[in-house]
Amino acid sequence: MVSRRTFLGATSALVGVAGAGLPVRWPAGVHADIVADAAMVWKRPPASWQDAPFLGNGLLGVQVYRGAGNSLTFMLSHTKVIDQRPQWVAAVGLSRLPIGSLALIFQGSITAVDWTLDLWNAELTGTVTTTRGSTSFAALVQNDRGILLVELVPSDGERDAAWTFTPLPAATTRNPKPPDYAGNPPVNLGDGYAEQPLSAGGGYTTAWQERQIGTRRLLAATVNYGFPSTTGKAQAIASVRSALSTYEPLIVKHRRWWNAFYVRSLVSVPDKKIQRFYWIQLYKTAAATRADAPVVTEWGPWFPAKGNNWTAVWWNLNVQIAYWHIQGSNHHELDAVTNTLYRSRENLALSVPEEYRDGQSYALAHPSDWLLRPGAKTVGIPGTSTKTDNTGNLIWAVHNVWLTYRHTMDRRILGEIIVPILSKAVNFYAHFLSPQADGYLHLALTRSPEYADAEDCTYDLSLIRWACRTLVAAGAEPIQRWRDILVKLVPYHRDATGVMIGKDVPLSSSHRHFSHLLWLYPLQEASDPALMRQSFDHWAGMQSLWHGYSLAVASSMASVMNSPEEALRYLRAFIDGTVIGDTQITPNTMYREGNNFALESPLTGAQSLLDMVSQSAHGVVKVFPSISASWPEASIQNIRCQGAFLLDASRKAGATEWVRIRSEAGAALVLQHGIAGDIDVRDENGRRLPWKPAGDGRISVPLRQGRSAVVSRRGERPDPRPRDVPASEPAPPWGLP
Repeated sequence: MVSRRTFLGATSALVGVAGAGLPVRWPAGVHADIVADAAMVWKRPPASWQDAPFLGNGLLGVQVYRGAGNSLTFMLSHTKVIDQRPQWVAAVGLSRLPIGSLALIFQGSITAVDWTLDLWNAELTGTVTTTRGSTSFAALVQNDRGILLVELVPSDGERDAAWTFTPLPAATTRNPKPPDYAGNPPVNLGDGYAEQPLSAGGGYTTAWQERQIGTRRLLAATVNYGFPSTTGKAQAIASVRSALSTYEPLIVKHRRWWNAFYVRSLVSVPDKKIQRFYWIQLYKTAAATRADAPVVTEWGPWFPAKGNNWTAVWWNLNVQIAYWHIQGSNHHELDAVTNTLYRSRENLALSVPEEYRDGQSYALAHPSDWLLRPGAKTVGIPGTSTKTDNTGNLIWAVHNVWLTYRHTMDRRILGEIIVPILSKAVNFYAHFLSPQADGYLHLALTRSPEYADAEDCTYDLSLIRWACRTLVAAGAEPIQRWRDILVKLVPYHRDATGVMIGKDVPLSSSHRHFSHLLWLYPLQEASDPALMRQSFDHWAGMQSLWHGYSLAVASSMASVMNSPEEALRYLRAFIDGTVIGDTQITPNTMYREGNNFALESPLTGAQSLLDMVSQSAHGVVKVFPSISASWPEASIQNIRCQGAFLLDASRKAGATEWVRIRSEAGAALVLQHGIAGDIDVRDENGRRLPWKPAGDGRISVPLRQGRSAVVSRRGERPDPRPRDVPASEPAPPWGLP
């Protein structure tokens, strides 16, 4: 059994109540120490989505912040709870729906809070002090069952603090709404449940129940989605009853999952603000998405109290950039993109304009629901007035799946997902490619995302080119078709500033989207450093309309162009809270764009750090390729690289100290190790391994599946343990410290 102490933590002297807080001793190990250091802290009451602590398991999402009057709000959301009326566009008819909030109403007015979001155990613990006393609490969203558990220990003056539930209308918050739009029927409130029917049938139910255990009170709450044949009422009520009777084993399972999650990889750098930010993004991702859960929407699972327009799944950039960091951080258990495209691939035909639905063409409209249904919207027809900037969404999404394939070398992903979907995506584009007198295939008018219409749009051409190269490399039939397109596809149009938006369309003003630079990053198709630098500098020279993700991606682009100081400058500008284009990272590491909220930009910032410590495109694994000179030390462990390699390395005194790399697939290894002078290359047992120079500070090592190589300075035997490197300067915790 789990004692009260293991849930609530150590004893507090605050008004004589057993209080919540971090345990006296963290579990042994550098991972636990690093994650403990990244804990978020609240010494002031949070007020909203932008500064509140957040809990989740990829399905149920909970945010905690001060409510009206004497209350504390636990806002409940669920990633599967959507409307089911596809006669409207997805953001309206297949919209995510708000659920409502539990409120803990105190007897006195709130005067202080002292909270910690313990990332290691994914628990929010702390105290709320009021004019009548105080209440210690601990809260978590149980990982396996998606149930909110809140344990309270109130002082005498707050013994009568009470829970209430307030439902939100089951209607989209997207505007404008169609003239014939109406919300769903009213909620049915009962004793410990709120049953919400949907106009299309079925519905969802929120259930909650409290249990008294001596001076302690334990609340369990959950949301169950029952479309199409049930509202989920019976299951929701049964789930909370079961949780209250077995909550201690549930907490043990919850903690085991999260503890195991964090030890899958490690990154430590001297800038502890960036280091903490990175680990919070891993926590946020695991709270927001799982391989068997829906792909993330703009808010993750956390529906803002007032909602806004981002009520569905945004495929024109947002999903793609939100998942990059799962590769290097070795967290494919979070890869909802690959599973979604496989599970719901037949729905991709719904995004193709009706006259092109030939059974051999796929597309992906923006937005969709988590089942890839676009509702009453397709991608439009290039070369006509219906053209949109969504034509490339699908290929870009498949590039994420390709990254998963390259980092795991699981050929089932290549054969069962990438090849069949890419083939149909290129087939759709092929309708709009036509030969011209110059001998090239040219693309009809499309729209470069968020910028301008253009023929031969660089964004689309880069995706077509990457797709055909991938299909040729995979030997996909009809291979000659892909080769012909690849050979004949028109080159990118250029001017004195580098690669243009498209034919006769230069980049002439600030552009937050990096769509015309997709070939530079993330596709990394370029081989001309001068062209990369010229095109990047022109884009980066006009930043007035940039947003947060512009800074994060600019950091990654600088890293792949071997500009570490520039890369660090962009990343710091983002996470330091710079307001750019009325966008800004928030105190809880979420992100706002004006009055809209999102989370993909901070997640992209995690990839910016990974690109500094490791890169692995084009068959070369690079160790510490873009580390600033201001970071003399760094430590990484189990960083996953293309080719299914797991990389450990240490940097000391401004130089790479040693590298260890393990092969999971037996792929060819070219390693840019970064160690100056003569080296030793040994296997995991200390025996010398054969190797040969591969130019530019690189070596080629034949490494069989399951075997490791350790590279170090000649005559040295390094200590291969990961470590938390010393801080370069003090940094406050994230939250509201």
